[in-house]
Amino acid sequence: MSARLSRVGVVAGAMVLAAAAALAQFGGGQLPRGLLGFERDPSVKNPPYDGRFTFARIRYTPGPGGYYYYGLPAWAHGYLPRAGGNRAELSLMKIMDEISYLGPHVEESGVYAFDDPDLFKHPIAYLTEPGFWTMSESESEGLRAYLLKGGFLIVDDFRHDGDPRQGGGWANMEANFRRALPGARFIPVDVSHPIFDSFFHIESFSIIPQSYDQLRPEFWGLFEDNDPGKRLMVMVNYSTDVSDFWEFSATGFRPISESNEAYKLGVNYIMYGLTH
Repeated sequence: MSARLSRVGVVAGAMVLAAAAALAQFGGGQLPRGLLGFERDPSVKNPPYDGRFTFARIRYTPGPGGYYYYGLPAWAHGYLPRAGGNRAELSLMKIMDEISYLGPHVEESGVYAFDDPDLFKHPIAYLTEPGFWTMSESESEGLRAYLLKGGFLIVDDFRHDGDPRQGGGWANMEANFRRALPGARFIPVDVSHPIFDSFFHIESFSIIPQSYDQLRPEFWGLFEDNDPGKRLMVMVNYSTDVSDFWEFSATGFRPISESNEAYKLGVNYIMYGLTH
């Protein structure tokens, strides 16, 4: 076994242990309780900017049906610390803190709209459930500026059109990006792209776990000037929910081996976004 592969194996084996430590503060392994049909917006208190890496989640007004999961807006799925759950981003940040010198915030994260000037302090942002994503004109302008100024966006947790829970799926997501960047064209991203070798070497998408999606995961990218040889500005996880494994990795709800593979993707995305 090569030195690199040996290193990867050791780190991957330690991943869930690190996440377990991160989740201990939230306590317990019970699943959350709640009522569907009840709408509630989580309170948000962003940490003061101090130059350290902070996971930035995108906040938006959900379209119809976007409050289906425990009454939370679609953008907040995986965000709140709950009994038996955890904030997905803090699990990933704990992993980053353990395996790199990034030194990110591991106790708190940020939430920003695309038209929030503070978003531009953060080089990487995360958007979930884009099937329910609506966007004002100022948010559209903010998204355009964020990407063209060097921001990197991760899009996660949505699936093929026709699923009644998804509020439009791909079509809705693509339409919003084309409002911000007319002529934007999403291009399939295969395992040969540098993002899949930015820290962990991912040789095949067959390792990508699926929690409740039935089809194979797909990976798409939005590149600068629609040129695959230029900077990847947006990484899209389609027909999958990678962050679901970050959220529940230490609860026993998802297998350790699958959670490790999902963490590899997250780590690679962060490393790529910071270096390109």
